[in-house]
Amino acid sequence: MPRRHIRVIGAPEAPLRAALTALRTELGVPENFPPAVLAEAMGEGVAAKAPVRPVEDATGIPFFTIDPLASMDLDQAMHLSRQGTGYRVRYAIADVAAFVVPGKALDAEAHRRVTTLYFPDERIPLHPAPLGEGAASLLPDQIRPAVLWTIDLDADGRTLAVDVRRALVRSRAKLDYAGVQKRIDSGTAEEPLALLKEIGELREALEVGRGGISLSVPEQEIVDRDHTYELTYRAPLPADGWNAQISLLTGMAAADLMIAYGTGVLRTLPAAPDGAVGRLRRTAHALHIDWPHHVSYDRLIRSLDPHRPHHAAFLQECTTLLRGAGYTVFRGGVLPDITTHAAVAAPYAHCTAPLRRLVDRYTSELCLAAAAEQAPPDWVLAALDALPGEMAAGNRRAGAVERGCVDIVEAALLEHRVGELFDGCVVDVEERRPTVGTVQVESPAVIGRIEGEHLPLGERLRVRLTRADPEAATVRFAPA
Repeated sequence: MPRRHIRVIGAPEAPLRAALTALRTELGVPENFPPAVLAEAMGEGVAAKAPVRPVEDATGIPFFTIDPLASMDLDQAMHLSRQGTGYRVRYAIADVAAFVVPGKALDAEAHRRVTTLYFPDERIPLHPAPLGEGAASLLPDQIRPAVLWTIDLDADGRTLAVDVRRALVRSRAKLDYAGVQKRIDSGTAEEPLALLKEIGELREALEVGRGGISLSVPEQEIVDRDHTYELTYRAPLPADGWNAQISLLTGMAAADLMIAYGTGVLRTLPAAPDGAVGRLRRTAHALHIDWPHHVSYDRLIRSLDPHRPHHAAFLQECTTLLRGAGYTVFRGGVLPDITTHAAVAAPYAHCTAPLRRLVDRYTSELCLAAAAEQAPPDWVLAALDALPGEMAAGNRRAGAVERGCVDIVEAALLEHRVGELFDGCVVDVEERRPTVGTVQVESPAVIGRIEGEHLPLGERLRVRLTRADPEAATVRFAPA
């Protein structure tokens, strides 16, 4: 699911960074890789320097990657072209299974970590850098083994045919979102890149038609200025959304392929409970966002402008509706009760980020087997039933990281404002302790605990900041 993106800009010795370091210790985040894992990643005794190479050679296709400027763990490379009256999407995914030997140290460590963790000041990777940012990464001008998806679309962007197989690929260019947006807007992009907008907008229109929702979650930037902090937001570019549509297209194709095959692992999400939607409505009220009851959630989301701070803050909170997502395994043609992802509004699977997420390595193998009409490898079937639990545990840790980081950042923003008054709205009250609840402050757009008699759920009120402690990751308010 989309998560909050928070970045700290400032000196490494800043108090906020010290609190984040303490959070990593508290959560037992595994920062260093054991020697045996590093040895495997650098190719001592396994395939990192000489991976299992596929027979098919697709190095003649001029793939390109689109990632944040500083990223080196490049999971996906694409090439877009016209195909008759429609389009052909070629999407190469890093073939992590070509490097990781099942049951060995590198595999065991990936199962322990489950997912890359993102802190405002650093990233804790799933795989060691020699593999995740080196041998397996789809870096430019490097021949790499990949899982190559070929998806043909009609003139409206609907899927006509899907093929997936192993192939050697070579990316020609490492692009970033701002550069892509500039090239497309200026008309200087060559056709394989220019088609990103055309296909992306067609897929966005199909998403609207099926009732799906793509959250354009802005990145929060916390700027250190003379030992105080300022909160700003960086709104996603349209190119972010078009790029995400290619990944969603592939994830939907993977789900359909596995469902037809009868064995697989889906990313599923039931409809959000009324209580969660009600809380989000109160948050909208607190942030002066008009949400009439006749307006659906997906229509509201599409009406928001992430460049506006209050809208950006609300989009951050919208990620709470996705917290019921999980992984569902099925075998032998017996489909689970829920096969769809409520936000995608279709069956969906995670398969496009194997350098950063454990399950994607397994999804790729299941899709390769389905496309070839062969049995999946034994190591995949042996691990399948345990995957949902492992991924759930990893996501809980990622959620704890996110919550801890948000609490620390918000406490740092307010640390020197204890005693001040703010406008806010009570968005939640504990059922067993009606004197304890959650308040959404209007400006700065932060959330904190509030304690007091007769908390007016859903109503605006003035609140006083009583505590803001970054070291304790604590923000407390009381009715003024």
